[in-house]
Amino acid sequence: MHYIAIFALLVACVFAEESHYSFSPSVGSGSGTSYSITGEGRITAIRVWELYGNHIYGIQVRYGSIWSEVAGYTYSNPIEFELFNDERIIQISGKYAHYIQSMIIVTNKGRSLFVGQPSGHSFNMYATHPDAELRFLSGRYHGGLSAFQAHWAVLDDTEDW
Repeated sequence: MHYIAIFALLVACVFAEESHYSFSPSVGSGSGTSYSITGEGRITAIRVWELYGNHIYGIQVRYGSIWSEVAGYTYSNPIEFELFNDERIIQISGKYAHYIQSMIIVTNKGRSLFVGQPSGHSFNMYATHPDAELRFLSGRYHGGLSAFQAHWAVLDDTEDW
């Protein structure tokens, strides 16, 4: 009986390590209205609004050709980062205090987008699986993004753009 329990535990550990989904813990103060940006297919572009070269005011993601709702607020013109067909977001780092102050979004092709002003505490978000990519975002906003969390997963390559 003990052998069955040990075997079941080992199998569970193996499958847990092979998980194709992971999330990066939330950063920021976490106050305000919650948001979740999701869509179908691969992320193909991202828009970010920053307030007067200061904190992140809003964010929007495009899945295929469809833009999500804006999380947060819009202000003036966004900074837009369009991905190539074989490109995916693999890391997001930056700084936070009460608001998300800055973000650096990095792709598997080595390209990056830098927005906001770096001040506060550092964060670094990335997937635990080497083939995973950014799939959706969640957090809170009021007067700008006050919390940010990244969710990563392996996307089935058979899905079309």
